[in-house]
Amino acid sequence: MEFSELIRTGRAEALLLPGPGQPPVRGTLCITSHHLLLSDGHGSPSDLWLLLRNVDAVEKRVAGNSGTITLKCKDLNILQLEIEGLEETLDIACSIEALSSLESVTTSYPFFYRPQGLRLGDSEYLHPPDDFYQQVALKTNAWRLSTVNRDFYVCASYPPALVVPCAIGDEALARSAHFRQGGRFPVLCYYHSINGTEMVPQLAPSSCSKVMLRSSQPLQGANRRRCAEDELLLLEVLALGGGQGLVVDTRSAQAVKQARLTGGGTEAKAAYPGWKRLHRPLERGRPLQDSFVRLVEACTDPSLSMDRWLSRLDGCRWLTHVKEALTTASLVAQGMDREGICILVHGTEGTDATLLVTSLAQLILDPKCRTMRGFQSLLEREWIQAGHPFQQRCAHSAYTQGRPKNEAPVFLLFLDCVWQLSRQFPLSLEFGEGMLLALFDHAYASPFGTFLCNSEKERYLCEVKTKTHSLWSSLNQSKERKRLCNPIYSPNPLALWPSVEPQSLQLWAGLFLRWTRPPEPAQEAWEQLWKIVTEEVVDTL
Repeated sequence: MEFSELIRTGRAEALLLPGPGQPPVRGTLCITSHHLLLSDGHGSPSDLWLLLRNVDAVEKRVAGNSGTITLKCKDLNILQLEIEGLEETLDIACSIEALSSLESVTTSYPFFYRPQGLRLGDSEYLHPPDDFYQQVALKTNAWRLSTVNRDFYVCASYPPALVVPCAIGDEALARSAHFRQGGRFPVLCYYHSINGTEMVPQLAPSSCSKVMLRSSQPLQGANRRRCAEDELLLLEVLALGGGQGLVVDTRSAQAVKQARLTGGGTEAKAAYPGWKRLHRPLERGRPLQDSFVRLVEACTDPSLSMDRWLSRLDGCRWLTHVKEALTTASLVAQGMDREGICILVHGTEGTDATLLVTSLAQLILDPKCRTMRGFQSLLEREWIQAGHPFQQRCAHSAYTQGRPKNEAPVFLLFLDCVWQLSRQFPLSLEFGEGMLLALFDHAYASPFGTFLCNSEKERYLCEVKTKTHSLWSSLNQSKERKRLCNPIYSPNPLALWPSVEPQSLQLWAGLFLRWTRPPEPAQEAWEQLWKIVTEEVVDTL
């Protein structure tokens, strides 16, 4: 397929109608294989340069010899273009629809983007898979790095290298994988030294360290099938962690009963002695997507009265999802830090709510995860390498009419929870709101390959790491770091226990309202603060 075949009209005269606080732009509109460009010919800052992959929905309206195209974008922006010419309007709208919905990964813009100052292949050296294992190995010699999945044969959604107990061989891991949905057997995702104690491996008592694992559901079924290797794996985890364990199932008890009818289930008490089970149901899939859509609809409706706005905000239940996610993550973190128990988190597939909980729990407990580099490593390890299907979940945002069942803003929910933490603990995170906004934008539409595909296996088959640039390489450039860093960051070695009271959780206005109102005075004050802090640092050097 040639991109030119999809471009019916490559050029037209157009007017970009202004957003809040912005002037209109009249100029020449051009469509390329991956971008929509509008320029007045004078290099105005308000010129339009839109990645077509960012377009979520296209609406067109014609009258006489002209028409209006409304572009609803995945970053929640809404753009209106007045096009001269009836035929040009229809052709441009059709071209945008075709180019914004290309299904082939290798035809997407990251495979053509070549920015100055960055090198292809850098992503392999930024956050290598064995980085996490090296951190664990400094504290204990009870865990090993297994390559049982080196060819993705055991589990298509896991990375090639995984951290598992030393006493469990690869053959047993493969059998455990066969007993778990999608092959996602229990693997270590966090090793927690209680109270931050650094320990010498030979002298480290098991009571001073607890672990968090993640997996998918066991394929127990209505006949209550068992797997000796899976049971042995979790028994060995308890032997390393002090004898007590808690399975946090992100589904309701009723959902587990229904899962048994289709071959799923959860760990039976008799088969897994020492492990208790707790259900903490978190929404995923269509309910979460519908909540997101209703919230965006409320935020983009200028006609709402105060009472109606508050009613719509409450009715969409988005902040309820934020509360439930933070509450579950805090419970997991508390179990390890204060109760001294090992944790296994899973739902059905273990690629959505499971990752939401495990990543938030680490952010609560581990100061390293709150640094710029540590946060990137957390995202790489717990979302990208751990198999969150970004290509499916972020295929569309909040505006598309068709809503496939595979779409869900789970990663956005995670970012919102992190924003709540940053607001409640403004000095404790090295990165600011700009970092979270950038991650949201790039997860849905990006010139970089970091969030492409649904798993490490797919990225390997598409040669993403060798043929596209890494988002982390761009964000770590000095200019970008200065823009994204928190100017008042002060390292905090303590755990961050968030409040989930209704008064404590707020709408993330910087995201959901950023295109519908001018910048707040607080944002301008924040930028001034950054300049002052930066100047003081320079003066001391």
